[in-house]
Formats: sequence, C-alpha cells, structure tokens
Amino acid sequence: MSLELESLGWGPDLGHAFTVLLSESSLPLVPGRVVRQARGLLSVQTSGRVFLARTAGRLLHEAPGAEALPTIGDWVALQLPSGDGEALLHAVLPRRGVLARREAGSERDVQLIAANLDVVFLVTGLDDNYNPRRIERALAVAWNSGAAPVVVLSKADLHPDVPERVQEVEALAPGVPVIALSAHTGEGVEALRALLPAGKTGALLGSSGVGKSTLVNLLLGEERLATQAVSEEDGRGRHTTTHRELFVLPWGGLLIDAPGLRELGLWGDEEGVDQAFSDILALAEGCRFSDCQHQGEPGCAVHAAVAAGELPRARLDSFDKLRRERAYLARQTDAAAQREHKRVMRNLSRAGAEGARFKRRGG
Repeated sequence: MSLELESLGWGPDLGHAFTVLLSESSLPLVPGRVVRQARGLLSVQTSGRVFLARTAGRLLHEAPGAEALPTIGDWVALQLPSGDGEALLHAVLPRRGVLARREAGSERDVQLIAANLDVVFLVTGLDDNYNPRRIERALAVAWNSGAAPVVVLSKADLHPDVPERVQEVEALAPGVPVIALSAHTGEGVEALRALLPAGKTGALLGSSGVGKSTLVNLLLGEERLATQAVSEEDGRGRHTTTHRELFVLPWGGLLIDAPGLRELGLWGDEEGVDQAFSDILALAEGCRFSDCQHQGEPGCAVHAAVAAGELPRARLDSFDKLRRERAYLARQTDAAAQREHKRVMRNLSRAGAEGARFKRRGG
C-alpha cells in the first residue's frame, strides 16, 4: 500500500532528524512508521509499501534498555531488502508522546505501549468493569506520556444514568474530556472523532472486554477486528487482540489498538500522579506546612476538605497509594534516590535508638 508519509503524521521535525541521521550514516536508509507489532515482529509502512522488519544487531547491542528499542507508532530508519526479504531497522527517530508502564511482575523494567501519540483514550466500560480507582491510575500513566488523556465510557447503553456517571468521572479527572460512548446507538462517536483529527495519533488504553476492538471497527466502518463477549462467569474480558496495530481511519486520524492490560504499573516521574490529582494539590496549597504529607498534620487543608465532605476519602487514599508506589519505583530505578532513602532510614533508626536510650535513662 502506497501512502504519503504526511498522512501517517510525518512532519518537518522528523524530516530534519532523518536528514541529520542520513548525513551520519553510509547506509541507504528510508523513513517509515511501525504500524504493527506482534511477538517481536514489526511491520513498517514506508511511502512505498509495508515491510516486515527486524531490528539491526547494532541497535539491539547499543540500546541502553528496552525503552530504546522500536515499538508501535515509532518512526524509524530502514535499510530495504534487495528482494522479498526482511528490512533492517537501524534507528528510532526522536519520539514524543510515549505511553509506558512498569513491566508486569518487575520492579525496574519498563514496557513501551505506543509512541508518538497526541491523545490517549482511556476506555472503561459502564458495566462491571467500571472502577474509579483504575481510572485514576490510568490517568497518571497517560499524563506521564506527554499526550492528552481522554476518558471514554463505553457501553453507555448499559447504564441507567449516564449523565451522573459522566459527572462522577469528571470529578476524578479535572480538565480531562469525558465521552460516554455506545457502539450500538452511536452516542459519543462524533465527539471522539473531533478529538482525533487527520494526521493525529491516538491510542486505546484499557483492560480486556471494555470494547476497544468494537470501537476500532466502529470508527473504521467495517468489521476489521474480531470481538468477543465478556465472560458471563466472572465478568472478565477476553483477550481478543493479540498484537498492536496502527489504523488509518477514514477521515485521516490514526488510532493504535493493543491487547488489554490487567496490570498498569506506574512509570516515569511524579508529574503524572500530580496532574491526575491536581485538585488535591490545589487544596494542599492551603496546608499550614509546605511539606505536609496529608497524614494528619496540624493545619492540613486536604484532611479538612475530607472532613467537610468536599474531597472523597477514597480519592485521597488513591493519591497516597499511587504516590507511595511512585516513590518506591524511584528508589528501585534511581541510584541517587536509593542512597537518599537509605540515609533517611539510617537517621530515623539512629533517632529511634537515641530516643529509646533517653527513655531508659528516665528522661
């Protein structure tokens, strides 16, 4: 399939980066975008056609970690095959809007979900899948990507009071668009299209069974992806999508679909959590102490808001949980942070020992 690179999101910044790369390489390279990723196999769309590509050994060897290797949505530099073989992927062009999570079962490794995103659609079903705490976590992950988050409440036809649910989610996601969508009635489809104009790239993020594949089919106007019903036994979604793929939508928007994620570990700095809980940070400006941890300190404006019914206790608990998780991750991945944590713990231990000796002396 022949496509203009501009229709895939190519722009002047990428053109400049590729020109610099060419000037530093003796290889005959062409630019392309990763449009499919399945079990380590990559399909790359160039202006001429789609090539099956494998990562060059030098890039694999020199990459400092998994985050430096190509993923769905990446713009890359290819060396084309002389015949019908595989292309060689030699470089990943500068990224923006990188959606990532902590690798499931790991404390120090990252898994890239998609790259070069303008918007992240956080999809949750208005059925048994609905979970406010999961939405808050997904928002923290999405904000860290640098792309703009949008909450999509799918299966709106299954809920008796959709406006009330939308209002509840808007309170969880200050300043974030919230779209109630139904694949059966078409509700919310036009609002979603407006947030993904031609040349812009979005990604769907959500657990299995929330209707991501159904949404892709709806936007494509054809049954391209297989779908399955949610299990009646345990209400869990089934993994229909087994690969990641970038779709060019009829009006020119670009959408990445990926398998559902049961775990969504935080990755990145504190900014994502801070943006996801901007309402709590705004309240914290009224705390008596600038370093207030909102754990019962005198003059804590956050706890005052909880006591007055202005801030749900569950939301503050969620904020505390994600903040602790992020701090723990920083200690695992940042040597300086680990040293500082050990220093603080040593000082606390010394203070505790001195306090115990003081009491024994009858002080």
